[in-house]
Amino acid sequence: MSDAAQPTAAEVRAAAEAVKTALDRHLAAVEGRSGEDDPAVSEAFNQLAAAAEAYDEVLYDRYDEVTPFEIPGAEDTLPPYAGPEEPNAVSVLIRRDYTVAEPQRLLAQAQRVEAAEYEDIGGDGNGAGATLPGALGILFGEFEPDEIASRHKEFGLEEGDSTLWVTATDEAPEAGEWLEAPFEQVDPQQVVCRFDVSAVFDDEDDDGDDEDDLEFVEDTGDVDEAVDVDDAEDAEDAEDAEDAGR
Repeated sequence: MSDAAQPTAAEVRAAAEAVKTALDRHLAAVEGRSGEDDPAVSEAFNQLAAAAEAYDEVLYDRYDEVTPFEIPGAEDTLPPYAGPEEPNAVSVLIRRDYTVAEPQRLLAQAQRVEAAEYEDIGGDGNGAGATLPGALGILFGEFEPDEIASRHKEFGLEEGDSTLWVTATDEAPEAGEWLEAPFEQVDPQQVVCRFDVSAVFDDEDDDGDDEDDLEFVEDTGDVDEAVDVDDAEDAEDAEDAEDAGR
């Protein structure tokens, strides 16, 4: 970072003062809480986390130093669940990010799909697959999102962060009610559970030299299940040898 972009000493001091203020507010909220899931405590908690993170960033940028505080992840900052105890409807919200790592592969796959489609109906393609936006439209129109996720390398894509939220409601929305803005009215207090996948968790789960030997089945920050790849390969080789000897 250049000197011009660095925060000033005054800005670092102001961020430190903001942490102190947030600490006082959090303690006051805890001391005056009305119950175990008091929303005032959750709000004060989130404000304290934000202030601590901001201070940590400017402290590092200015002085190349860090704090001993662990900033809570996204799952830790969700407010307590306040949805229906017996939900009658469920909404599943999914976001998956990709990087176009190999544009030519993406274009080739889309053009192949387009050619096959128009060959089936005896016509000529309109060339939509010749541009990246057109190619994306063709591929995501042809394949289910889960298939894209499992075959993303074939389409020249590289996985980024992804998240899945499950929310509970009393009644299902009317048909077409939210299509214009599908993610605009999500109430965090109705989130039953969420599952996040991100490269940021890789650093948390690194375990020295064993890093390359583990394949994480699901990564939500906490390792739910891990498979030793070497052991799996040995078992597969042994099974193949047994089949060959029959």
